[in-house]
Amino acid sequence: QAEDGIRVVERSRGLVDVYKRQVQYISQVPAERSDMTSLTVELDRKLTERQARENGICPVREDLYSQCFDELIRQVTIDCAERGVLLHRVRDEIKMTIAGYQTLYQSAVTFGIRKQIQALYGMEDLEKTKAELERKRIQLENKEIELRNRIDAIDKKNMEKRAIDNEKRAAEDEFLKYQEDHWSQMINTLQESPAK
Repeated sequence: QAEDGIRVVERSRGLVDVYKRQVQYISQVPAERSDMTSLTVELDRKLTERQARENGICPVREDLYSQCFDELIRQVTIDCAERGVLLHRVRDEIKMTIAGYQTLYQSAVTFGIRKQIQALYGMEDLEKTKAELERKRIQLENKEIELRNRIDAIDKKNMEKRAIDNEKRAAEDEFLKYQEDHWSQMINTLQESPAK
């Protein structure tokens, strides 16, 4: 059973290459406590040696931890093939999930860049529209000033005409009143004078 589990791990790692006539087999010797300690020390040394980043996305760190996990799967597979195969499935699922997240990340970055470029081109159009609207605003303000001046001139002209008309009407009223008084006096005079 352990050999079947090892074969699954071998196939997944691509260690059997029949075309080059080289075959690399995974060791089937069970691991001891000292092996785990040396694996930990070796992992820390390689992380330092290859200058893997401690935070964020680091392909070097990902590769080293993947190799370490493969070794742990090998050691578990030797003890219990079913556990090893299950761990192998878990590792493959995690790799597919990470690949999906990477694809999603790349799509998001591409989408963001595309939107930023559209925004930059859109900004140019918005600036042109803003300049055009500003020009129209100034034209409308000038037209408003011109129309207000015309209204003021018309109002002034109307007031002057009204004042002149009022003066004429007052003069006519005065003249008519004078005539009325004059005719009234004349009528009264004629009525008072005895008929001859």
